[in-house]
Amino acid sequence: MCRIAGIINDKLPLTAVEEQVAGMCNLQKHGGPDDAGMYSCPDTSLVLGHRRLALIDLSPLGHQPMFYQQRFVISFNGEIYNFQELKSELIQLGKVFYTHSDTEVILAAFAQWNTQSFAKLKGMFAFALYDKIEKALYLVRDPSGIKPLYYSLSDGTLEFASEIRALQALPNKKLNTKWPVFQLAYGHIPEPVTTLQNVQPLHKGCFLKYNLAGHSSSLQSFTHYSYSSKINEADTAIDGIKKNIRDAVSRHLISDAPIGVFLSGGIDSGIITGIAAEYQQQHLKTLSLYFKETAFSEKAYQDILIKKLQCRHYQHLLSEDEFQQSFPAILNAMDMPSCDGVNTWFISKYAAKQGLKAVLSGIGGDELFGGYPSFGRIRAANILQAMPNSFLGSGKNSGIKSVNRLQYLQLAGVNGLYLFLRGQFIPVQIARQLGATEKEVWNILAEQDAYPPLSRLQTKNQASWMELNMYMQNQLLRDADVMSMAHGVEIRVPFLDDAVLKNTLSIVPRIKYSGMLPKQVLINAFKEVLPEEIWKRKKMGFTFPFTEWLSNSVFVKDLMAGSNEITKQNYALFLTGKLHWSHLMSLILLKSRGVA
Repeated sequence: MCRIAGIINDKLPLTAVEEQVAGMCNLQKHGGPDDAGMYSCPDTSLVLGHRRLALIDLSPLGHQPMFYQQRFVISFNGEIYNFQELKSELIQLGKVFYTHSDTEVILAAFAQWNTQSFAKLKGMFAFALYDKIEKALYLVRDPSGIKPLYYSLSDGTLEFASEIRALQALPNKKLNTKWPVFQLAYGHIPEPVTTLQNVQPLHKGCFLKYNLAGHSSSLQSFTHYSYSSKINEADTAIDGIKKNIRDAVSRHLISDAPIGVFLSGGIDSGIITGIAAEYQQQHLKTLSLYFKETAFSEKAYQDILIKKLQCRHYQHLLSEDEFQQSFPAILNAMDMPSCDGVNTWFISKYAAKQGLKAVLSGIGGDELFGGYPSFGRIRAANILQAMPNSFLGSGKNSGIKSVNRLQYLQLAGVNGLYLFLRGQFIPVQIARQLGATEKEVWNILAEQDAYPPLSRLQTKNQASWMELNMYMQNQLLRDADVMSMAHGVEIRVPFLDDAVLKNTLSIVPRIKYSGMLPKQVLINAFKEVLPEEIWKRKKMGFTFPFTEWLSNSVFVKDLMAGSNEITKQNYALFLTGKLHWSHLMSLILLKSRGVA
């Protein structure tokens, strides 16, 4: 796991481009503390930069940018879990290897199969690969969008980096003044929007080819996931779930550096930990956070799992004092604003203190198997979205949050459904907060690229698509990446393994979402791993005693004191229990970035 950056710009001297790329890499040093490298191509004004977090082949041979056959150069961020299988196949085809790294396998695969190689890579990745002979640069991102890659393309110049902060440091970058609208509506910045003008994320499962000779570019998809009903027998579904998730955990444990598992006390992390313990019982470390505030602490459930598993367990009591001391640093660590991610910052900090370079997480289980309330609400949301706009907009002044958000269903497709089910502030509130008109807010929200229609999907698969491609993509995965890499730790997500995704998305909904409990089919597949107390418990999100802690925060109080009147009014609502802590977090993020 690493951080990458690069620029193609023939309007500047090469030394100036090198200085800019070096600066971009330095700003991302936290995500690659082990090594740094740079490649410059004088005849094309291309510079590739790299910061390394060494996990596979810890020797100097793993240094990047890495070369192959004196023709190909790569700067790579991620892990390829099937690299050993690909390496064996490529050796049979005559390819020679000089390292034990997965990076070299990407290069050899490209040398053999060109862009068709991208679909063969199973893992999480974002990389820049340059072909010296063809004079073409390829930016590539994994099919689940686990690893970030942002780029800017204009006037014959291409700039890219793993983090927005690296691009923001460039002299020609301007802030996107519309981002606060999206933050207040969604609680995060949804792709393809970013906080910078003319900067966007590379779409997952796609590659951008940039021809340096003619300064032309093309964007192409190399793979994507789709829903089907191929698996329509319950026993077959359970057998496939069991096999594919077990295999995925095994693959995700590959590392030449210390690795562990986040153990929250819930179903998903319990399954991952139980399987991982079978493979690495004597060496596996599990990490857990708990609180003295028992209403939010999952320690009792963590202890049940710990008692069953024979691993090396580390539990950390997170106090309010530690939270208050760390909160400003957490805000600074955010690359793009998000109302969540604080939990991941702390657990990653603790993982780093235990000497871990990588940890496994249960992200993806809820999205695939129906763990969120949206799976039970999506049918009603679809029915309501067909109502006249006059009805949907009539409740905007209601004091009931769900009635207020009905107006979001006036936005067509899944965007409207998402904001109705998960949105924060409504347009009239956003307008007041930002000193804009309500129409301006609606226009900005409507500008966002529309997602494909979901009417072809069965209802609960619609909820799954929405949670995977919106909530998980734009909030959970982004938070997991940036908050873990702030401490030089990599988060791996076995539920998003290629085989797990393909198998799960092929299960007919009447089986996948059946049962008395949420995620019943997943529970049935792993009852021998999960104690009954874990799968029978009430679902509890991995959250903190935020309401109390933010209410007590002097830092927040001082921040709000210097805000506009609307922000102060919202802060007062929060203190009286009339505004959710996540809404306040969005206001804090705006204020900390000079808005409101």
